Amino acid sequence: VQLQASGGGLVQPGGSLTLSCASTTTTLDYYAVGWFREAPGKGREGLSCISSADGSTSYADSVKGRFTISRAYGENTVDLQMDNLTPDDTAVYYCATDLTVSCNNYMRGFFGQGTQVTVSS
Repeated sequence: VQLQASGGGLVQPGGSLTLSCASTTTTLDYYAVGWFREAPGKGREGLSCISSADGSTSYADSVKGRFTISRAYGENTVDLQMDNLTPDDTAVYYCATDLTVSCNNYMRGFFGQGTQVTVSS
């Protein structure tokens, strides 16, 4: 299973970015896919996940109302729209799947190289 996160970059506080998760080896439409991040000195933080069973989504309290996860059916991608970014959102962002339909354990699954998001003025 190979996942590739892209779309990171440098953005000013209050700005927006859209991250995209793609795979050339796995049909993401079949599985739950989530996003997590890792920042220096901080642990891994689960952010959001979208189930393939019923399309339900979940968000960490730290990003609820600011981040939106969505699935582009047919394009084999899962996007994370990030709005109103703050310096605390600076981290490497990863997408992951454990090849199940639920979001219970996606962070223990497969993930590839992350994408760096830096929020700074």
